[in-house]
Amino acid sequence: MLEQYVPIFLVLAFAIGFAIVVVWSSKLVGPQRPTAEKLSTYESGVQPVGSTHERVSVKYYLVAMFFIIFDLEVIFVYPWAVEFKRLYGALGLSAFYSMLVFLVVFEIGFLYAYKKGGFKWD
Repeated sequence: MLEQYVPIFLVLAFAIGFAIVVVWSSKLVGPQRPTAEKLSTYESGVQPVGSTHERVSVKYYLVAMFFIIFDLEVIFVYPWAVEFKRLYGALGLSAFYSMLVFLVVFEIGFLYAYKKGGFKWD
């Protein structure tokens, strides 16, 4: 039974070996002329402001999570809306009610975030 997995292991071993050889050869053959300018930090073409160890506000991560939530909503709702007539014909009201439940749960999450002040950027 294990002989069926031999091609997979061979491809995996080849991929890992190839990656190691490419990284090693680029370090061996590539130019190694470090200068102070090349080793300095680079941030959009200007000198960085502040330390790299500063804390980031939790609001930044909340905005990122809200973006993911909106993205998920679009991923699920847009195709459903495009195919709603076909789905309604095949599934009846169950297609509508299933999306309604999804959106209600979704909106409860948004109301909770709004109540906790997640949409305020102070």
